[in-house]
Amino acid sequence: MLDINIIREQPEIVKRSLEIRQMDSSPVDQVIQLDTERRAILGEVEQMKAERNAVSKEIGKIKDANERNAKIEAMRIVGDKIAELDLKEKAISEELKSLLMIIPNIPQPEVPIGQSDADNVVMRQEGEIIELPFEGLPHWDLGTNLNIIDFDRGVKLTGSRFYVLNGQGARLQRALIAFMLDLHIRQGYKERYTPFMVKNEVLYGAGQLPKFRDNLYHDAEEDYWWVPTAEVPLTGLYMNEIVEEETLPMRFTAYTPCFRREKMSAGRDVRGIKRGHQFDKVEMYCYSHPEKSADELDRMLNAAEETCKALGLTYHIVAQCTGDLGFNAQICYDIEVWAPGSREWLEVSSVSNDGDFQARRAAIRFRDKNSGKPRLLHTLNGSGLGLPRTLIAVMETYQQPDGSIIVPEVLKPWMGGIERIIREE
Repeated sequence: MLDINIIREQPEIVKRSLEIRQMDSSPVDQVIQLDTERRAILGEVEQMKAERNAVSKEIGKIKDANERNAKIEAMRIVGDKIAELDLKEKAISEELKSLLMIIPNIPQPEVPIGQSDADNVVMRQEGEIIELPFEGLPHWDLGTNLNIIDFDRGVKLTGSRFYVLNGQGARLQRALIAFMLDLHIRQGYKERYTPFMVKNEVLYGAGQLPKFRDNLYHDAEEDYWWVPTAEVPLTGLYMNEIVEEETLPMRFTAYTPCFRREKMSAGRDVRGIKRGHQFDKVEMYCYSHPEKSADELDRMLNAAEETCKALGLTYHIVAQCTGDLGFNAQICYDIEVWAPGSREWLEVSSVSNDGDFQARRAAIRFRDKNSGKPRLLHTLNGSGLGLPRTLIAVMETYQQPDGSIIVPEVLKPWMGGIERIIREE
């Protein structure tokens, strides 16, 4: 959530931010109007309370009963007016908060201006685009031939966009998760195993509600929400808390299944397992001192890149443009890996600096060691990496002419001695 002082004092900056994000800027004017009304009411209430306090002191000194009763009646009317204005102020405050909740973060100046992901900028590429020396298969054929992906039974169990991983395919997915968690721990991130369901207020604090309500799964009876990413519970860990400055940075990693309603365009990304309503992801998260968050962003991006390098995947770094930038983010870099079977780049990580945007929503602060006063910290998040797209890239990159898949060296410790994935019944 933005600091309302920025909207009061620099509304044109916020309007411009919305415009370059390809969004309607009218909420800024609505916020200013409501904020003006609210402050006027608060001023009026304060003045009436001061008047009531002064008259209350006088009433006890008034000897004339009629005059005293008249003053008491007048103050009763003032009290009723105060109560009426308090209700009005409360309603305006709720409306104001609702508007503030839907205004996204302000992009940093270096974020490329653009309308959609088509305008994202490739910053650099690591590795050569792999050209298989044989007729390579996309993962949906490769996985079916090896009987490690079962689309039919996924649909049978749940419906479209679901699948079952069999045998060595399930083990390969599990190996990727374990490898990534262990790597991030070595990189200085502390592992957390969090609930896969959270309260309403945690999603608000993480910036998922109300903006993405239609994309989330909700258990109405218990009022719990299935997490769309481990970023949400990791944000909630220190919600409504003040931490000591000496504890920063606090870096965490967590695995969760993730649940999102994928509202896909007809014919786009519908083949295979790259888009689904349920997927696995290993997340990195950081609570940072505001003056160090730019360094933490570089550190997190390097950590995600190290994962790609260890797996031997070709990848490139993409700077998200303003029209594609996430709601919470000031700046974000995507990592896309090359899948040689389906011959496409797959986004496996987005690494973002959210500044104090989430911290303000979730009331996460640190105590400044010099002033002793609480200050908002900065939060950062990044996938390290997302599945099943990393699984897809590994399958297609390491496929062999006979249809088998070589297990990457770094995954062998978690594969129980399996070096090559072959068809199993």
